[in-house]
Amino acid sequence: MSKRQEIRERRHREQTRNRIIVIVLVVVGALLVTFALILPSLNTARTAASATQTAANATPVPVVTITPRVFNTTVNDNHLGDPNAPVKVDAYEDFRCSACLYYTQNVEPLVLQNYVETGKVYYTYHFFIVIDGNDGTDASYRSANAALCAGEQGHFWDYHDTLYANQITESASLFTDARLVTMAENLKLNMTEFNQCYQAKKYASVVQNDISQGQKLNITGTPSVFVNGTVVSNISQTTQAIDTALAGK
Repeated sequence: MSKRQEIRERRHREQTRNRIIVIVLVVVGALLVTFALILPSLNTARTAASATQTAANATPVPVVTITPRVFNTTVNDNHLGDPNAPVKVDAYEDFRCSACLYYTQNVEPLVLQNYVETGKVYYTYHFFIVIDGNDGTDASYRSANAALCAGEQGHFWDYHDTLYANQITESASLFTDARLVTMAENLKLNMTEFNQCYQAKKYASVVQNDISQGQKLNITGTPSVFVNGTVVSNISQTTQAIDTALAGK
């Protein structure tokens, strides 16, 4: 083979090799572009499938139904007892507040049984919304309005008990519109009247007035209990504070 032919053959091999390299690079690039375009769709599909499976596995939390209490005293919406009783107790609470649940289950029954129903205390439940500010919802606000709507039909305290019975956690998911309506249905309320009241947020100004009043009292958390206008520093000592107030009369 002549020198010239050898050079020609070498150039041919180099050109062939370069063309192969270019083709490989083009194919790899095309594959990378295709993968980049498909990946988001795969992730979306995977996320959707996961969400679907989670929803399928989730078991809705049933709404707890309570047995209505019978009070041996005067019931007037969110007030209990004789307005002329020597001691006034004002409790500021949030229906989603876990500490309020503790107070409702462990302290309030003693106050009602031993002092309110014996004519010694006039008891008022006030609304002070704090949990909504923590999670950015209005579930506590709507729960308060719903309780007052139930109060129109003489069932404020039954609804009050139902809300706390359903406070498994402070999650807003336990106090959705649908669940609040179901709570009213379980109490056999007139649902036409309840729904009209609830949907109109009829008692928004009442709740806001309580909040404003609580702010004037420098309340920062719930529950905050006042006995004759003096805050109880430890809610577990509420009955002692009442005894002290009664002894001073």
